[in-house]
Amino acid sequence: MGTSRHQNGLDRRALLQAAVAIPAAGAAVTAASTIAATPARADSANSGGRSHFDEESPRFALAVLPDTQYLFDADSADPEPLRETFRYLAAERHEANIAFMTHLGDVTEHGTEEEIGLAADTFRTIHGKVPYSVLAGNHDIRSSTDDQRGDSAYLDAFGPDRYASMPTFRGASPDGYNSYHVLRAAGREWLVLALDWRVSDKGLSWAQGVLDAHPTLPAILTTHDIAWSDDDGKAQLSDNGTRLWDGLIRGNDQIFLALGGHYWPPGRTVLTNDADNDVHVHITNYQDRYYGGAGMIRMYGFDVVRNVIDVQTFSPWFLARDPEKRSPLEAETIELTGPVDRFSLDIDFGKRFAGFSPVVPPAPRPPAAVMPRGTVAYWRFDTSGTVAAGKPGTSVPDGVVVRDLSGHGNDLTVSRVGAAGQDALTWSADHHPGQPAHASLRFDGGKSPDHGAILTTAAGAALNSEKFTSGYTIETFIRLPEPFEGDHAWMGILSWEGRNGDAGKTTGWSPLEPTCSLNLSPERFLQFVVYPHKQDADPTSWSHALPIGRWTHIAVVNDGRRTVVYVDGSRIARNPTQRSTGIATLGKPFVIGATQFDERFGQGFYGWIGDTRIVDRALPVRDFLTPLA
Repeated sequence: MGTSRHQNGLDRRALLQAAVAIPAAGAAVTAASTIAATPARADSANSGGRSHFDEESPRFALAVLPDTQYLFDADSADPEPLRETFRYLAAERHEANIAFMTHLGDVTEHGTEEEIGLAADTFRTIHGKVPYSVLAGNHDIRSSTDDQRGDSAYLDAFGPDRYASMPTFRGASPDGYNSYHVLRAAGREWLVLALDWRVSDKGLSWAQGVLDAHPTLPAILTTHDIAWSDDDGKAQLSDNGTRLWDGLIRGNDQIFLALGGHYWPPGRTVLTNDADNDVHVHITNYQDRYYGGAGMIRMYGFDVVRNVIDVQTFSPWFLARDPEKRSPLEAETIELTGPVDRFSLDIDFGKRFAGFSPVVPPAPRPPAAVMPRGTVAYWRFDTSGTVAAGKPGTSVPDGVVVRDLSGHGNDLTVSRVGAAGQDALTWSADHHPGQPAHASLRFDGGKSPDHGAILTTAAGAALNSEKFTSGYTIETFIRLPEPFEGDHAWMGILSWEGRNGDAGKTTGWSPLEPTCSLNLSPERFLQFVVYPHKQDADPTSWSHALPIGRWTHIAVVNDGRRTVVYVDGSRIARNPTQRSTGIATLGKPFVIGATQFDERFGQGFYGWIGDTRIVDRALPVRDFLTPLA
């Protein structure tokens, strides 16, 4: 049964007043905001969106549906809220990339054939549109029994036969009350266990067998009764939850998320398993809310790029209503925004899953594999790119040559500027995970006095005079140190030597500025400024603040008309609309590691620089150096 430890302790902070509705973060709430004006209908999904789930996208959603029992309560039943929830999930599957829905039990109030039949008929709204699992709660069967209870109206309607046609369904326990699904999302497989309200020893053994048969899959355990919470939202394991924890969860590192209903108010906690890893335990139940929860769903938005799960809770049925006609209780129950209903979980998925599914880093890619048509220059800092690659941490002496692997002779030579010592440039095995070469150079430039290390093309190199009038793509990888210490405002990453004033440009910030440079502002914003070959202008792109402590891929793409900068495969906001054709090069060297001003080098770069490539045309994102862009 749905149970409250403090039934009169309703947390009013969790209510969202419709007059001051604040959209929650993530795709689902964006979709929800749209639904408020345009009700979701099943025919929206039938138009083609229902099957368009992107298995490879790094972002996907898991929909969690708790106790719906008051919507299927004898002669007071009203399935319409749940039908609207199912219409929403079907219609928004593509936009929100909804991978799966799981029901946490107590589908009905009394578990009668009539209630179960009506619920089963309601589930037809979503059947074939979004895969799902359902498990028995204590109101769906005889609550004094475990999964060995035998036949029941629930088993007839929600047993294994219901899921047989779903591509995610992989099997059920011999009794039929426990099942599991394997879904593919974010480029990998995930396991969902749906366990009966009271799992027998046989059921636990079956579940262990499922985990043993899928030892590399991260697992989400769903059941009806696992934890309860006080009004403060701090969850504690129930007696049944303790049995599951000791008998299954704590010893299986794969289980990182355990979800249950049954009790209210909602709550959450984090427990530590035998592998010393976090297991997130959540209670989700809204039957005590207006209209028995009104088919309210909780969306878990997984983002494996940001390493976060964004959680939000809302009622599609209330969202679908005309805002002018919503009652006060409907308006205040549209979305719940308290700390146990709307929150984010920071999970480093690679690290969390490393114990059972370690990430195998990609092998280095040979130079020939990453030099498309039009490659003008390509440098890397492993043995294929240098005449004498050293061991990680050793100094790179002046005079070392980094070969241009494109074969166009744009080799780079190392030198130091200012008061730089031997440690100003060292070899490193650190690299972006998607970088072709598994090596980089560590620059230790700075100010007061200016010092650093640079790599420059030789006088007469073809790159020095290349105009790129048909377009260009300039790519590099950088990593800023953590902590980012000292004053490194306006340090250069790469540039061409030569003053724009000498190229006849009159409209720029200063005639002493180089004709093309990629720099970092005091706020760690990228600045790409170019003086075009054909126009008298200085169109400048500005990024957001770059992160510290991790690698960043940068691509500058010009199609012969305009320039767009991408950071980690994402187009930045502040790209100029000014026409920009070519680069006003002056036959002077190309430089990695610093930028000249008035033909004098200031401070050198501070951080790591990896593979750098220049192509004489605009490349699409799919052809960037990193497949992770």
